[in-house]
Amino acid sequence: MAYRVVIVGGGAAGMQTALELKSRGIEPVIVERDIELGGKVRGWHKLFPTFVPASDVLFPLAQRVKAARVRCFYGQEVTDIASDGVTLRSGERIPADAVVMATGFTLFDAHRKQEYGYGLYDNVITSVDLERMMNGGGVTLADGTKPQRIAILHCVGSRDEKVGQRHCSKVCCITGVKQAIELREMFPDADIFNFYMDIRMFGPGYEELYREAQEKYNIHFVRGRISEAAETIDKRIQIKAEDTLTGRPLRMTIDMLVLLVGMSANYENEGIAQRAGLELAPNGYFKTVDNFLGAVSSNRRGIFYAGAVTGAKSLADTLAEASLTASAVDDYLKEVFNK
Repeated sequence: MAYRVVIVGGGAAGMQTALELKSRGIEPVIVERDIELGGKVRGWHKLFPTFVPASDVLFPLAQRVKAARVRCFYGQEVTDIASDGVTLRSGERIPADAVVMATGFTLFDAHRKQEYGYGLYDNVITSVDLERMMNGGGVTLADGTKPQRIAILHCVGSRDEKVGQRHCSKVCCITGVKQAIELREMFPDADIFNFYMDIRMFGPGYEELYREAQEKYNIHFVRGRISEAAETIDKRIQIKAEDTLTGRPLRMTIDMLVLLVGMSANYENEGIAQRAGLELAPNGYFKTVDNFLGAVSSNRRGIFYAGAVTGAKSLADTLAEASLTASAVDDYLKEVFNK
């Protein structure tokens, strides 16, 4: 009889982990609280740094999960987790020989940064809103016209002591570069500005894309955080900032302000950790036993992690880690049950 592993979360990490386990002769069971697989990447338009459509990655994954006949529970939320199974909010318990947490992350709520006017001003949007607009077929202002001057603000909800988000979300910088290039292709005559604290191009092809954004697409990068945004009488956005390279204050009127929202730990993590006896890192993500040799293992034997449940990660890193998680689960099952 095949070992059974419950995977909590049906995003990219959960699907890849399930496929890797299936290839090892282990029965994976996915529990997803949404009505379909894919997680937050479902709402994305194109992926950095190659601009491949997100659907070109997610659709084949979901099709492979279906072809492999992986059992999936949709619209179900897990309330309790143990190494021998999980309990759903409905009260149903799914027994297992091991459990993988692949519940991902929560996007920072831009409403918490009131100085930027998100939810108050029509043409202040988040990076996620922008991706949805791109998926919907077009980017326009609230009145249906095309923006001529766009500002993208990095690190909204990242590296911010005021809102308790001290960690770097890792992917915001490259997302801002990608979105700026996409906006340039949509609006060749528009002025596009990226306001940043530091540009962190950590991945393969990222630095090259950053340079290309400046040299080929004429994207303007301004080192300085926007301190305030206010709506003008004609529904444009006036921003105040400081160019920290020149030490000069800056005031600019724009048509659209895009807030690059960071990645936060899930709100449910604390409750789950308390009930399951799992450890959390100071930033609220689940803490692994070791950053090197135990990067996918929890402090409770039989419970493992995959993807952004332990911290901000790119999609490429998430998929790679899912394979590592499946290997660690396989080793654990052989050690415990084949003695």
